[in-house]
Amino acid sequence: MDEQTQIELEAAAFRRLRKHLMEDRTDVQNIDMMNLAGFCRNCLSRWYQEAANERGIDMGKDEAREIYYGMTMAEWKANHQTEASAAQQDAFKVSFAQNVGDKG
Repeated sequence: MDEQTQIELEAAAFRRLRKHLMEDRTDVQNIDMMNLAGFCRNCLSRWYQEAANERGIDMGKDEAREIYYGMTMAEWKANHQTEASAAQQDAFKVSFAQNVGDKG
């Protein structure tokens, strides 16, 4: 497979993952994703931001999140986020430290 085709397939897979998380499974909470998989929608938006910054594109966290989410974080939270339990929050602290550390 040539490099351009690989890039296009990877981009298509990313777009499909984004659609799945943003449209098909809005019921899945970021905290649960982070606790189970070590990443969440915010991580994906941060990776998008980091890729843009590496290419000289000035993009902040809020802008990257709005691009990834297709709305502001306030809108996402109001429409889809539920209150996290104490157990979820405790597990998140561990997962965040292991997977994100001081990059968050």
